[in-house]
Amino acid sequence: MNDWAPIAKEYDPLKAGSIDGTDEEPHDRAIWRAMLARYVPNKGVTGDPHLTLFVARLNLQTTEEKLKEVFSRYGDIRKIRLVRDLVTGFSKGYAFIEYKEERALLKAHRDANRLVIDQHEIFVDFELERTLKGWIPRRLGGGFGGKKESGQLRFGGRDRPFRKPINLPNMNNDFYGEGSAEKRNWSREGTRDWRTRDRDHERSRDKRWPERERSWAWGESDRERDSKEERSRGRERKDRDR
Repeated sequence: MNDWAPIAKEYDPLKAGSIDGTDEEPHDRAIWRAMLARYVPNKGVTGDPHLTLFVARLNLQTTEEKLKEVFSRYGDIRKIRLVRDLVTGFSKGYAFIEYKEERALLKAHRDANRLVIDQHEIFVDFELERTLKGWIPRRLGGGFGGKKESGQLRFGGRDRPFRKPINLPNMNNDFYGEGSAEKRNWSREGTRDWRTRDRDHERSRDKRWPERERSWAWGESDRERDSKEERSRGRERKDRDR
């Protein structure tokens, strides 16, 4: 746990599928796909990856001109690449924006996240495809974030960072007598304590109900005991009246 961090430093599909990054078995098919994928970043992409922002959850009607208008307020932009479908030409809802200076990149990363553009709240992060080792895109079962209803949540990114694991003490299988002498003594002492409490309880009960215990021993019924008590109370009233 010493190397745990809320943001992943290296992409691992198995860890990204875990809410705290500690899972050891895949829990959905997409994780298997990502683990088996041999993804290589697109070599046709140009520009400095360390000066590039990833902008997602865009309105499909948002254009490059609109993105330039909004993001140029943080600094000088070198290039905007709005990803479009190769067949239809329609926007896929995400883009990459390269700045000229790191200062502008950091400012946009800090201030533009969750900004509303064309009635859509956008998500902004650094480009990860060329900067995060082992990166697998979402279409292959990887990525970060996601919606709960999609059934493919991924953790370790800015959108959904890892939660800190809860450390619990290890419980060995020999806890109840097959382990160390200390544990066996603890178990035997605990048994003796329970037996002692049971004996004390029996003794106190005998002291509280001696007459009832004797009546049960002689086989008296509840009706006989009640009539005896009633006759005894009657004699006491007569003695008081005299």
